[in-house]
Amino acid sequence: MGPPRSKKRRPTFRRLLKTSGVKLENKLKNRQLKQNVSAKKQRKEQKRLRQAVKGAVAALPPRPLETYCPRPDEEEEEDFLESLPTDMLEDDDLQLMSSMAQRASFITRDLSSCAPVHSGKKRGSEVTKDYEKLPRKMARIEQKEVIHLLPIKDKTGLIPQSIQKPVSQKEEEEEEEEDDEDAGAAESMEGLTAEEREQRRAQKIQEKKLRIAALGSAVISDPISNVRRVKELRGMLMEADPSVAVTVRKLVMVSLMEIFKDVAPTYRIRPLTEDEKTTKVKKETQQLREFEEILVSQYKFYLEDLEQIIKDWKQQKKKRRQAVNLQSYGGLAAVAVRCLTELLLALPHFNFHNNIIVLLVPLMNDADRQVSDMCCDAFRKLFVQDKLGAASLATVRVISGLVKSLSYSVRPEVLQTLLSLRIREVKKDIEATKPTKKFMNYQEKKKNLSRMRSWTKIRPSRPGFCRIPSCLPHTETLNMVFLVYFRILKKAHRSALLPAVLEGLANFAHLINLEFFDDLLNVLQNLIQSGDLSNQESLHCIQTVFTILSGQGDVLNIDPLTFYQHLYRMLPRLHAGASNDDVIIVLRCLDTMLTRRKKQVTLQRAMAFVKRLSTLSLHLLPDASVGILAATRAALHSFPKCDFLLDNEIQGSGFYLPELDDPEHCNAQNTALWELHTLQRHYHPVVRLFAAHLSRGAPSEGSAALNVELSRRAPVELFRDYSLKDMTFNPPVDKPPTKKKVIKSNAPQRWWRKIKFFNLPFPW
Repeated sequence: MGPPRSKKRRPTFRRLLKTSGVKLENKLKNRQLKQNVSAKKQRKEQKRLRQAVKGAVAALPPRPLETYCPRPDEEEEEDFLESLPTDMLEDDDLQLMSSMAQRASFITRDLSSCAPVHSGKKRGSEVTKDYEKLPRKMARIEQKEVIHLLPIKDKTGLIPQSIQKPVSQKEEEEEEEEDDEDAGAAESMEGLTAEEREQRRAQKIQEKKLRIAALGSAVISDPISNVRRVKELRGMLMEADPSVAVTVRKLVMVSLMEIFKDVAPTYRIRPLTEDEKTTKVKKETQQLREFEEILVSQYKFYLEDLEQIIKDWKQQKKKRRQAVNLQSYGGLAAVAVRCLTELLLALPHFNFHNNIIVLLVPLMNDADRQVSDMCCDAFRKLFVQDKLGAASLATVRVISGLVKSLSYSVRPEVLQTLLSLRIREVKKDIEATKPTKKFMNYQEKKKNLSRMRSWTKIRPSRPGFCRIPSCLPHTETLNMVFLVYFRILKKAHRSALLPAVLEGLANFAHLINLEFFDDLLNVLQNLIQSGDLSNQESLHCIQTVFTILSGQGDVLNIDPLTFYQHLYRMLPRLHAGASNDDVIIVLRCLDTMLTRRKKQVTLQRAMAFVKRLSTLSLHLLPDASVGILAATRAALHSFPKCDFLLDNEIQGSGFYLPELDDPEHCNAQNTALWELHTLQRHYHPVVRLFAAHLSRGAPSEGSAALNVELSRRAPVELFRDYSLKDMTFNPPVDKPPTKKKVIKSNAPQRWWRKIKFFNLPFPW
């Protein structure tokens, strides 16, 4: 038996992506505290050094260590000892005692002071405390201020040489000014007028801009050597001057974003293993490893700073000693979100891309319209440009978790972004990413023939072999999308997300599995019959049903007569004003219901739809009328016997019932398309052209045929080409002709001359 399995649970993917807010706040607090403490210690140490240097220059020459002033008590003791008789002591004992006294005084006594002889314990403890109080960075600062020279070789060996770095007077003055800069900044700004304050602020901003530009250009010009400048630039995110803090932070955030977009490599940087760290490599390789390590760490810290700015804006918390007020959080957060969206689109292959997705997906449902629209647009662009599908899969997973956690109370724009997924173009993307075929000549084929035969034998026997492995991310993405849609249809079918769900189902209905067709059709039919849906939602339901039936659902034995009746009933309800976006859905439904399913549609039903479409084109806008007439033309081509409607004679018994909502029993064969004669006097030239073309039977050749530009375009394309969204007439109206100048005739003058020449009497 193998080793016992560990009882520890592996962290889930979402838990790995989730970053603890408390941990990040503690990190930021500790970092700021360490920076303040280290800066304070460094200022104190520099001040001590300056005082020590000044004291050494102005001090008196040192006194010798062996000279000291004896106390008066000691003089009396010496006189007393000299007066004592020494006859009772032997010479050896006297020498021993004197030597011991000398040793004790040498060890225990401080020759430079007048302290008693046996007071070493107390003084030793004080010395230890004083030593502990000394700063630990003194030695390192001294090493920085020492310049090492070339060594000198002697008989004993090499003798190192070094000199102390000269400290200029200007540097000392600058250091002193930096110590008092923070304290005197507020006092200096109080005594200035508003105009002087604005000039001072503009001057500071210009200096910061030059500093940011210098650091950024240094990093971009030589990233490997100057990557450490990124840390210095990132430190400017903590600008403490309240007058320029907001502007400087915005500039630094945008500059760092552009730097990372230019400097980041085109691959994901992984951490080195222990074996790779211990092995010796070339100098260039080691330099590249250091560059990658610093770049990843600084990129991580930069993303954490952006996340912290957004959290501060959401929580409306102002920390101590922070130079940004609560009102400026909105602008900083907008710039931070913009930087994150740019990095999301520019670096989908780089590290921490999933962390950016986890951070931006909740902002799609934010109350701020600007932030939410920015995030939604970014994810739409990400879905469009993602061909491999890994980034789309991670995004759809996070969106699914967000919708479920908020109990389906999210904005419809969150689900509308899923319509931009490139699931429809899977085959095209796979063919584009396939390697180009290399054509071999006869000799190469003969050489590789045995190898090819062995490959054909081995290939089918491989377990789990997938011919198109890149389909897997798209398949998982599609499963997650349908999971979100079906959950909403089952649990929240009366929410505001239903239009987005129905539109998504209509968009991806051709990819739904056959096992779900029956249940889905029943759900959609119940939704339409309930009467709670709007016109657009009902049209989306109908489009979904016929998209399913025109694809894999063609195998099913289902009669969608009720859905034909629903569409026939809803055609007169189309909006005749500016908001005619429902016309696109109607045109798509007509294409799938009449043109593609012409074998399953009866002639009575087709004639009823043609008659109602011609009636509908009278009261719509010109772009919608062009699209409806193009759909009528396609129906006449699919059902040639519908030309009965162009004749005035009655083809059967009964009268046409336009108010009846059943296309099978409205007797459409007993009417005519008189609307085409009215449309031939329409003010739009394309509408007049289509009406004249249809009134003559929609011929493909001859004088009444359409030109190539109009005949080869689909109804949806014609509707978009002649759109009136910009409130302009399409095509533009010709200018009225200019009035011709009236030329005055010279006939009266000639008549007067004749009368005068012949002396004729005047007629009056």
